[in-house]
Amino acid sequence: MARGGTRAVLLLQDGTALQGEGFGARAISQGELVFNTSMTGYQEALTDPSYAGQILLMTNPLIGNYGINAKDFESDKVQPRGFVVRNLSPDFSHMEAIEGVDAFLERYGVPGITGIDTRFLVRKIRTKGVMPALLATYEGDFDFKKLKVDFDYSGKDFVREVTTQKPKTFGTSGPSGKRVVLIDYGVKMGIVRELVARGCEVIVVPSFSTVEQIKSHKPDGILLSNGPGDPAILTETHKTIRELAKSHPVFGICLGHQLLAHAFKGSTYKQKFGHRGANHPVLERKTGRVSITTQNHGYAVDPERVPDGFEITHVNLNDNTVEGMEHKELPVFSVQYHPEASPGPHDSKQLFDRFVKMMEAR
Repeated sequence: MARGGTRAVLLLQDGTALQGEGFGARAISQGELVFNTSMTGYQEALTDPSYAGQILLMTNPLIGNYGINAKDFESDKVQPRGFVVRNLSPDFSHMEAIEGVDAFLERYGVPGITGIDTRFLVRKIRTKGVMPALLATYEGDFDFKKLKVDFDYSGKDFVREVTTQKPKTFGTSGPSGKRVVLIDYGVKMGIVRELVARGCEVIVVPSFSTVEQIKSHKPDGILLSNGPGDPAILTETHKTIRELAKSHPVFGICLGHQLLAHAFKGSTYKQKFGHRGANHPVLERKTGRVSITTQNHGYAVDPERVPDGFEITHVNLNDNTVEGMEHKELPVFSVQYHPEASPGPHDSKQLFDRFVKMMEAR
């Protein structure tokens, strides 16, 4: 339930307008409207940097009942430009909760809308694809018909908006541990936590770091993180990754997977509505094992242009898109999904063990 008197409108580029109750900040914001099918984990989604430049819609009809806690942050702020839900819970109850979704979004200046038909919106996106939208929250008289959706998600470097501006260190390598340089394209902290839990020292560096700057940390391995936006436009990053892969084990996750493809002369394409949720089945071709995975991406590696020297290792069982690949000679591999899975499922956490073993074998 929103605060009394606050109204909201969601305008889509195709002219669709839905009016509802407003919550969060009173603001006008624009972004690419996308949907997430997870039944839990709205806090992790709201703090995932991969949602930069987007308005997030949750398909689960009831959001907010367990509130917001102090530990399940994937970054230091709310990342989407707007939040769309069917029903916002008027109360929250959890032993670790410190505030509700309404206050949380207001604190970070992000508007939300509730009380609208989200099933209608999801069916529209599945039919027409993701599209620009405008979300406005207001009180009193407001002529939203004068507003215009004017937003282009493609072609903008959102990674620059979310990457760290200086190196940060987590954990300690110790006498037998490994040092990982994690290139931050919009990293979820769950990835850092998984590496630290395996005894790694993790140095998170800016996305614009040079090969020389990265090598100066003397890493045992390189992790390419998740993040927002179109991987094709990050051309300098492609060169950096290709050079690093010549001398270090490399593990790419989500955007990192797509960037790795471009680094080795592969290609990506924009999906109609992407994969965002915690229920995506992925087949590992070599073993026949099926894992249920957490995903958040709108681009995919083109199976007709698999990068030089790579083979496809994993495929999505819903639409057969490329979900993983590895180099035939170099210690380099990647997955499109999120093995840290914050929140779950945790079917794929062994991929971090594989990465550590690669570093140990180097």
